[in-house]
Amino acid sequence: MANLLTGLRLLLALPVAWALADPELMSAILLLLLLTLAIASDYFDGIVARATGTASARGQLFDHATDFFFVTSGLAGAALCGLIHPLLPVLIVVAFSQYVLDSYFLFRQKQLRMSFLGRWNGIFYFVPLVLIGVSRLQLMTEFATTAAIMLSLLSYLLIATTLISIVDRAIAPFRRQQADRL
Repeated sequence: MANLLTGLRLLLALPVAWALADPELMSAILLLLLLTLAIASDYFDGIVARATGTASARGQLFDHATDFFFVTSGLAGAALCGLIHPLLPVLIVVAFSQYVLDSYFLFRQKQLRMSFLGRWNGIFYFVPLVLIGVSRLQLMTEFATTAAIMLSLLSYLLIATTLISIVDRAIAPFRRQQADRL
């Protein structure tokens, strides 16, 4: 059941990304509905997996890879539309690749090794997508300029925190070596 919820989010990724890239593709209400379904599936898949005793390292990887694909494709669509800085989705690819590679190969763990900042970045990557959907509502036309400014600032903030997360992960092995020497 948990993997079905994650699979739903995976199926929603491309339609949402396309709708973010092309505002005429679907109504703002439908876009927000799809975003809400995706966020709800992300929230509940882990709860369901733990409650049913089906939580596993593979399920966690499927969940995190789906989150990565969903937000990265959505933010790439937003970048194509000129709504966010195009560096953000590129940095998310770098950060996620580093997350997977250092978890499995550098630290030789059998599951993903999360970081505090990476976890919060992963959550906040959804915010620009929702902000875009809300700003497209007809009753929010007066809010459009404010939303564009907020979106730009948020994109730069997420670029900064993603860079910090990448650097933090890059120096983590050195901190570990230093701690082992003491």
